[in-house]
Amino acid sequence: MEGAYLDHAASTPARPEVVEAMLPWLAEHPGNPSGAHAEARAARRAIDDARDLVAALVGAQPGEVVFTSGGTEADNLAVDGVVRSTGRLPVCSAVEHPAVLAPVAEAGGIVVPTDAGGRIDLGALAEVLHAVGGIGLVSVMLANNETGVVNDLDAVAALLVEAASDVVLHTDAVQAAAWMELEVACRGAGLVSLTGHKLGGPKGAGALVVRSGVPLAPVLRGGGQERERRSGTQNVPAIVGLGEAARLVVADRATTVERVGALRDRLEAGLLAVPGTRRTVPVGTPRTPAIAHICFDGVESESLLFLLERDGVSASAGSSCASGAQEPSHVLAAMGVERGSALGSLRLSLGHASDDGDVDHALAVIRSAVSRLREHDPVGGSA
Repeated sequence: MEGAYLDHAASTPARPEVVEAMLPWLAEHPGNPSGAHAEARAARRAIDDARDLVAALVGAQPGEVVFTSGGTEADNLAVDGVVRSTGRLPVCSAVEHPAVLAPVAEAGGIVVPTDAGGRIDLGALAEVLHAVGGIGLVSVMLANNETGVVNDLDAVAALLVEAASDVVLHTDAVQAAAWMELEVACRGAGLVSLTGHKLGGPKGAGALVVRSGVPLAPVLRGGGQERERRSGTQNVPAIVGLGEAARLVVADRATTVERVGALRDRLEAGLLAVPGTRRTVPVGTPRTPAIAHICFDGVESESLLFLLERDGVSASAGSSCASGAQEPSHVLAAMGVERGSALGSLRLSLGHASDDGDVDHALAVIRSAVSRLREHDPVGGSA
């Protein structure tokens, strides 16, 4: 069946070059990189090479790259590591990934609201920084995983310097790494989270960039791998794949951003031509080029996704199912999106493998599905 994979923000297909780079470390080289013999040394060199490539992606020193099992562990390590090291409070925006929101809540931290575009409210953040003592970390994602909205980290970093120069800025750059020059966008961040499967790499490999001088206690303790900041035998094949994905992103980012951005704009324009359809994010709000987030009046996204999957379109909704009841996404709630609109939202996310055929197929299927649902005919029978 002809189809369109438009859920790259959830997970992007691994690039062929990544798979090729990983295969020898899956099939031919069994060495543990912590060992001393030749096979172990070869594995350690492969990890060091990948560390260089990830550092280049972010504009960091290789020694500042800590490999993790993915973005969730990197986020957890950033928040918990600073809290454990300093004993001070964490602060984050209301639209962060749960991997940040959960440890912030557990530490008794503070959640700062956003504006209608989903960007952190800088005025509210400034008030918190000046009114609350003992803040050790502020976490603000670079690009949101649901809407693609981009925060101005330079402005956030400036507030931290003004209020207290020793507060660490952490950013979850998982959704931004494939689309933005992190060396520039994250220059004020002391901690940067990454993961492989959002940029054409494998699942199960991520990294936390820990700038020199940032206080960070380990969360996983034991063998002391990753310079005592994260213990556990490294996943050599996945780390090699992450490094290769980082190399490819740096090499072709400019052309990929332009091409995918044009595809997203065409997809979005085609959907907005459908009556009762609107963008979730206000016009003019900075976004990555990969995500179109749309609300459909009179449509529930759960039913819409059922029809899309049936006709070969993979996408996701800006809502979650808890205890059998569909609830609006915390991101859309923080943005002030009306509940009825939030329950009819759809996230369509593109990636390096997307092409015009994906857009054409998605437009045809989504238009038909929305029309059918508005006629109260979700299963294709007579209206």
